[in-house]
Amino acid sequence: MKTMTCKQLGGACDKEFTAATFEEIAVLSKKHGKEMFDAGDQLHLNAMTAMRELMHEDGAMEKWMKEKRDLFDSL
Repeated sequence: MKTMTCKQLGGACDKEFTAATFEEIAVLSKKHGKEMFDAGDQLHLNAMTAMRELMHEDGAMEKWMKEKRDLFDSL
């Protein structure tokens, strides 16, 4: 089992997610992001906006996912 924080996954807080695989931790992070979006949490909304802007670049999403997966694998 490995643990990553919301911030490590591109978010805005120190909430921790623990999972056996990167795919599992991504699902937990996505659920948290939706909860924060629904709650109107401004720090998370800012992080989501920044990520959306980054993703307009060609290959940016793939690069971002590889970096996060590599970080997970290194833990």
